[in-house]
Amino acid sequence: MKSSNTYKIFIYTALTCEAKAVIEHYKLKKDLNVHAFAVYLNNDICLTVTGLGKSAMAAGVAYTQARYGTNEPVTLVNIGIAGHQHHTLGKLFLIDKITDIDSQKSYYPSSIAAAHYPRASLQTVSKPQYEYHASELCDMEASAFYETAVRFTTSELILCMKVISDNQYSSADAINAKQVSSLIAAQLSTIEELLIKTCALAVIITSHESQLFNRLVQDYHFTAQQRQQLKSQLKRWDVITDQQPLLFDDTQLVTAKDVLLYLDSCINRVNFNL
Repeated sequence: MKSSNTYKIFIYTALTCEAKAVIEHYKLKKDLNVHAFAVYLNNDICLTVTGLGKSAMAAGVAYTQARYGTNEPVTLVNIGIAGHQHHTLGKLFLIDKITDIDSQKSYYPSSIAAAHYPRASLQTVSKPQYEYHASELCDMEASAFYETAVRFTTSELILCMKVISDNQYSSADAINAKQVSSLIAAQLSTIEELLIKTCALAVIITSHESQLFNRLVQDYHFTAQQRQQLKSQLKRWDVITDQQPLLFDDTQLVTAKDVLLYLDSCINRVNFNL
């Protein structure tokens, strides 16, 4: 097996049936040295089957990133099934808002590289639901996936893909493993497109270190943690503006914290206009 710190894509599924088609498509092989979770690898991809529910997903992401992860931004992906009131079985959505029903916290995957794919909001719940929401999808892991994943990479490289497995006409009780595998398999071409686009974005993020970063760390006293925040913010600016110059007015900025707050405001203004 390939050594750690070299994988470009980390895929997380709750169930083996959600992973089966992906494992076969990318010819992933099980890492027999790992017993805490089922982990499958090839040269570029690491896929972990975490088990059902938020706690299992959070543990699976944290364990995998600690064992196989890198300090550079990488692509983290949750692929799985979700229910909805009326969406057609088998339709794939990119999730751009995740709400945890228990905590009422919401998360917003950016997915800038995948702007033209069907999108949806999603609720994450702790128990299977049989009364379907009129506008939002429903699953049992996404909030835990995102909340943990964003600790290891930038939001622009986090994808949450959900395939509709049940609705008001076909209850969750009717779902079986073979059906789930078939629904995921039917979307493999779209899944592959999304992974390619996001990996291309990751290359941009990891390869570009701006002269502005070097100037700012010379002019202001940044702690080690603040340097990481600065680098992350400048890379995010490059991503969301396609590397447009940042007109940096530092005449009113005194401390490193002032710089970070200023950059955050610049980035938020760009996000508002997208």
